[in-house]
Amino acid sequence: MFEGFETERIDVCEGSAFVRHGGSGPPVVLLHGHPRTSATWHKVAPLLVRAGHTVVCPDLRGYGRSRGPRFTEDHVGYSKRAVASDVVAVMRQLGHPRFALVGHDRGGSVALRLVLDHPDVVSRVVFADCLPLSEHLSRITAEFATQWWHWFFFAQPDIPERVITADPDGWYRGDPGVMGQENYDEWRQATRDPDVVRAMLEDYRAGLTVDRRHEEADRAAGARLTCPTLVLWSLRDDLEDLYGDPRAVWRRWADDVRGHGIDAGHHVAEQAPEALAAALIEFLGEEPRDPE
Repeated sequence: MFEGFETERIDVCEGSAFVRHGGSGPPVVLLHGHPRTSATWHKVAPLLVRAGHTVVCPDLRGYGRSRGPRFTEDHVGYSKRAVASDVVAVMRQLGHPRFALVGHDRGGSVALRLVLDHPDVVSRVVFADCLPLSEHLSRITAEFATQWWHWFFFAQPDIPERVITADPDGWYRGDPGVMGQENYDEWRQATRDPDVVRAMLEDYRAGLTVDRRHEEADRAAGARLTCPTLVLWSLRDDLEDLYGDPRAVWRRWADDVRGHGIDAGHHVAEQAPEALAAALIEFLGEEPRDPE
């Protein structure tokens, strides 16, 4: 897994980030979602390296082998703003002051915050299987609450930790045949660590509180993404069923949006790596569009 890549632990402001990186050429950062680690990209990253990119895959703050600050009642230490600052710090230390950015699921929320807070460092951004958190929360329906109930369960104090750590294998069900054995083993080790479970829950608690406030403030101020933006979604997931064309929602936030669905379930990097890599390679290699 990740043959030819280096791994290192990089000190960041409030902890340390575990990072895989390899290749040469224009840099691209791949941000995983919940409850995965950077290992979820093990089939995609080599294809991007082969296409001529430097690829950086960090574990998000508190996930996998990355470590963050102590937990606080305001959840600020695990806000998307804090996690985005880790990514910027990692890329600076690796010698990449400007880079392309891909975020899947919760990694997409980090990617949005990073582009809004640090627009000069991002050349292009890809959002996969995600919308801005505030867009989800402003569109709550019975269908959303039924299918995405875990958002609100994770936000409860104490109870989710006790439920999940009592039987992590029963709660987080993975398939080594789909994930790949090494990816599965790394994911399983992470989800059996109580500190990782707590950090992943803090991600969701921040999402419903401080992250939502940050996004709503950006909307009120008229902030927009000006870099080229690709939106991808899994056709066997529920994003399109709930909201229609996800590109229409992202156009409320970004000036230059394109994208399409991919025939996969939610964990697209594991289930359809070739199709995902092909979409990323095409987008990353495009010439900049002339402004309209």
